[in-house]
Amino acid sequence: MSGILRLAASSSARTVLKPSAGLVRSAGLHRHAIQQSSKPNLTVSSSSKLFSRPSRAALFPASSIAQQRAAYHDDGAYGYRVPKVYSMPDYTPEELANRVDNANLLRLVIGYRTHGHLAADLDPLDIVKRQKVLALDAERYALTDEAKSYNLSGILHVNQSKSSAEAKEEASLKTVVAHLEKSYCGKIAYEFMHIPNASERRWFAHEVESYQKPPITPDDKQRIFELLTKSEVFDHFMGKKFAQVKRYGLEGAESMMVALDALFQTASKAGVTEAVLGMPHRGRLNLLTDLMQYNPTALFSKVKGNPEFPINLPASGDVLSHIANSPKLDYGEAEPIHVSMLHNPSHLEAVNPVAMGKARAKQMDLIANSSPECQLGDKVMCVQLHGDAAFTGQGVVMESLGLSNLPHFTSGGSVHIVVNNQIGYTTPAQNARSSVYSSDIGKMINAPVIHVNGDHPEEVVHAMRLAFEYRNKFRKDVILDLIAYRRWGHNELDEPAFTQPLMYNNIRARKSVPKMYEEKLLAENVITKSAIDEFRQDYFEKLEDDFSEIDSFKPEADHLEDKWKGMILPTETVSRLDTGVSKEAMTKIAQASIASPSDFEIHPRLEKFHVQSRLKKLKDGQSIDWATAEAIAFGSLLKEGYDVRICGQDVGRGTFSQRHAMLVDQKTERVHIPLNAMSESQGHLEVANSSLSELAVLAFETGMSYESPKMLNIWEAQFGDFFNSAQVTIDTYVASAETKWLRQSGLVMLLPHGYDGAGPEHSSCRIERWLQMTNDSFDVKDPSIKANTNMHVVNPTTPAQYFHLLRRQMKRDFRKPLIVVGPKTLLRLPTATSSLEDMAPGTTFEPILGDTKTEEDPSLVEKVLFVSGKLYYDLIKERQTKGADEKVAIVRVEELSPFPKEGLKQQIETYSGAKEFTWIQEEPQNGGAYSFMEPRIRQLLPENKSLGYIGRDPSAAPATGIAIVHRKESADILAKAFRL
Repeated sequence: MSGILRLAASSSARTVLKPSAGLVRSAGLHRHAIQQSSKPNLTVSSSSKLFSRPSRAALFPASSIAQQRAAYHDDGAYGYRVPKVYSMPDYTPEELANRVDNANLLRLVIGYRTHGHLAADLDPLDIVKRQKVLALDAERYALTDEAKSYNLSGILHVNQSKSSAEAKEEASLKTVVAHLEKSYCGKIAYEFMHIPNASERRWFAHEVESYQKPPITPDDKQRIFELLTKSEVFDHFMGKKFAQVKRYGLEGAESMMVALDALFQTASKAGVTEAVLGMPHRGRLNLLTDLMQYNPTALFSKVKGNPEFPINLPASGDVLSHIANSPKLDYGEAEPIHVSMLHNPSHLEAVNPVAMGKARAKQMDLIANSSPECQLGDKVMCVQLHGDAAFTGQGVVMESLGLSNLPHFTSGGSVHIVVNNQIGYTTPAQNARSSVYSSDIGKMINAPVIHVNGDHPEEVVHAMRLAFEYRNKFRKDVILDLIAYRRWGHNELDEPAFTQPLMYNNIRARKSVPKMYEEKLLAENVITKSAIDEFRQDYFEKLEDDFSEIDSFKPEADHLEDKWKGMILPTETVSRLDTGVSKEAMTKIAQASIASPSDFEIHPRLEKFHVQSRLKKLKDGQSIDWATAEAIAFGSLLKEGYDVRICGQDVGRGTFSQRHAMLVDQKTERVHIPLNAMSESQGHLEVANSSLSELAVLAFETGMSYESPKMLNIWEAQFGDFFNSAQVTIDTYVASAETKWLRQSGLVMLLPHGYDGAGPEHSSCRIERWLQMTNDSFDVKDPSIKANTNMHVVNPTTPAQYFHLLRRQMKRDFRKPLIVVGPKTLLRLPTATSSLEDMAPGTTFEPILGDTKTEEDPSLVEKVLFVSGKLYYDLIKERQTKGADEKVAIVRVEELSPFPKEGLKQQIETYSGAKEFTWIQEEPQNGGAYSFMEPRIRQLLPENKSLGYIGRDPSAAPATGIAIVHRKESADILAKAFRL
């Protein structure tokens, strides 16, 4: 067995993935000094601190593109982060004059920079015949004399020789054209002229035109050979052992392994210590076992049908192509690079924003605990792999790219690798996209694109290093378009020739990428045929050994490690915690929540109705509204060392102008976040007003919540039903990640809900859907069944209840998503308030709130109404009007899931003499909580009782859009409620 195989086989050894000096390009640094004026001089501009509060923050200057827009007025707020900026001086007067004198030559050079990719040799299959690109014809620019010499100053960089990167002052037209052909029309091609930033364009052109590719040493070639060959051997082994398994192998695109290895090497050399990797199914198993150090025995055991977790853990597991691993890859640097590979659902590209969010969370944590010199993207890198059809077809890609440069979402640039199979399932490119390349979607954020022919792995290494160097220099997204093919169909059981006979005739006649590279090394005398055969045989035998250990293999759980130590995997989630805070502390926090600097000019209406109103309420501790209770909850958690991030559209102010967590100076538009100025030792509140996106933004917050249990992540929908744009993330991550992957999340979703005449799309947060997504037991009478639901769905009716929910979310020793059916009209309803006493020590969230009016003599009660949400306030008002205070009890169900069995059971026993038990709701009968609550409450009722229903009739739309109909429906509900 070869040395590298022995290292891979040893689980106890620290595997060192040895890069050679030649393979790792000097990351973040030019390989040569830039001396001549035609070479761009880069000036770094950055500040040493990141803003949070004046004494604890650092602010990176906005990029030149951002400077062309209106000033972003929260650049002083915590979490506002933009990368360092590299700027370059303009052309000198002499260079400008030469560009005028040799304008036609300049036009030719620009033609190659802009259109050279169209003539490049990029397609391994050569399916689309390359046509002559007129923009590359020198004669079109009246350049006909090949021997004529031209001054290149300010126009083009041509190296003096193969050994020197010094620029020639002059060169013949023949030399110029040959250099441009070599630079722009080979196995690697570039698109960067669409970038609006002149410094970036100049840097990119200089890199391409002056680039002396470092020699690929024999050790480098051995490394590439091993990666390619191991991938192929693995696929062949899987085909032999598991012929009927859909493994979505990498055959045809094995250079993906080389690209990722080169990326991790180069990033590690540059000082990156954390990489977050999101990828789809194609090639995942190859990557896991060959580079990501996943135990092949564990993989084979899973294929055999065994669980990937210990059998005693409450996990349903997931399919083979969604497995993940997070190794530390040691490339011989001071610190290994930790690669966090994320679990992915089958919904293509859905993992992208999750990876971005997790990378952002890692960035924030490192910034807070590093020296002031630590800048955005220094230590953490987000890597996203895509399929060509999905990258151009899935809307989440556009939404995610739209977040990439936003100050509260960026993590210093993602490296995108499009594994381009030139087909989507069975759909050819001409039916799959309207653009030339699948990577064209990246141009919406002006990302440069590097195309490379996947049949040439050494060129893939060069392309990948340049991609990383751009990302590391400018801290923006970059795309590597790895053009390859898929040797089999969508999976190994498909017959692709049904729909692509010519393509697959071509593919089946081709040697594999590993075989072609082996032949190249043989021709170069780098390796012998016997060494190749021995390596293949050794690795195959290693896989056989791994396969033979399936029966004795015992899986281990990898959850609750690192930052999650101290958390538990709960067996029951019904818990009563004292989440109260002292009145003195609450008063101070509430006062701090509206304080502003002496030179800060607040809007006069806010001064009156927000600041002064809050101060007035604090004097007697009564009539505490929802926004005040929320601010106190946030502030109390910050004082205890937790961080809080609230994100969504207009969350700083709040959709209903209720929150005002950020104040804006009326003269300067300077932003002040009062809760970040309480003390030096507190946590941070990040107020992240998001783009007009739900899917990517919610997924981003979900990714952030996976990184650490110490941050309260909140996503607020503008209106409750807007969550449905993010349903993929909710189904595949929020609702099921713990069940599938043992990954906990404490994400809070605030969904404004309530029937107030706003119409079909602004009334309902679809409570019924959330309850359907829970795994709450239908059997509520069996005492052995513990309430341990996948998420909590609550509908609080008082500010104090909301306060306790937010604090409970962080004070428990486990994390569950919290779905809050949030208030709209209740935000300002005088009767929907709380006192400081309701939030004082000894208080907690109550899943059931009984009726204080009827509890004194429950024997008088004839009818019990179970209600959830704001309808309660209409009911108590109507009950008083009807004089039915003693006859009708109104019981509030504040927590819908986990089903509050004990509280409801107690209420039913209290009113055991009642004639009627009824569930009442604003929503249609096929919506709301009725269909969830009815079969469960029915089990708790006396045998001779049933649960009645009062509410709107079943409806296809959540609510009517006709005002008079809405009013009549509401009146009918109240009339039926008190009909005895």
